[in-house]
Amino acid sequence: MNITKYVHSCLLVETPERVALFDPGEMSQTALPIDQIERLDDLIITHAHPDHYCLDVIQQLVAKFRGLVITAPAEVVAMLGREGIVASDRPTAGIEFFDSPHESVQPLYPQPDQIGVHYLDYLTHPGDSHSFAETKCILALPITAPCGSVIRALNLALELKPQYVVPIHDWHWRDEARLSTYENFEKILGAQGIGFLKPETGVALALDI
Repeated sequence: MNITKYVHSCLLVETPERVALFDPGEMSQTALPIDQIERLDDLIITHAHPDHYCLDVIQQLVAKFRGLVITAPAEVVAMLGREGIVASDRPTAGIEFFDSPHESVQPLYPQPDQIGVHYLDYLTHPGDSHSFAETKCILALPITAPCGSVIRALNLALELKPQYVVPIHDWHWRDEARLSTYENFEKILGAQGIGFLKPETGVALALDI
């Protein structure tokens, strides 16, 4: 399995069987090399906030990958439907939903519907949530946001004990702060046998899962 992060919460997950892209939002738009992606089976959008949902990117992906299956909450399905794009709020084979409510962002932002997704029984993407109680062996963990704290993120990883943690939702930091926090997470989680991955934008991380 290869996992490539394209800024913030956007992950390209590649296996020999299927390839999925999670949450291509506005922060990821310039980093995502759509012309270089050769295969895409699933596009998964956890919620409607623009840092996870960019219509222009979605339109480009739909135009390139004709058989693309889009999975999203009902709110996003309706938004895409108004643009003539077909999506579903029901999981397909290999996709499992779990209870993962978006942390409160009111009154700063609208409170969205959100789906948490287990993908191919390997990877868990909870959107913008620290309020869930299950993970597969790879956890995409939001580590900073207006709606969540770094300490809660770290404690959640220690509680759930995945094999690997991939940090997401960290656009808000300058690079020095991001790298410093990555190093702290790597040290603390590593002491508990949890591998902390330190992604670089556009660089695939190969995992033997």
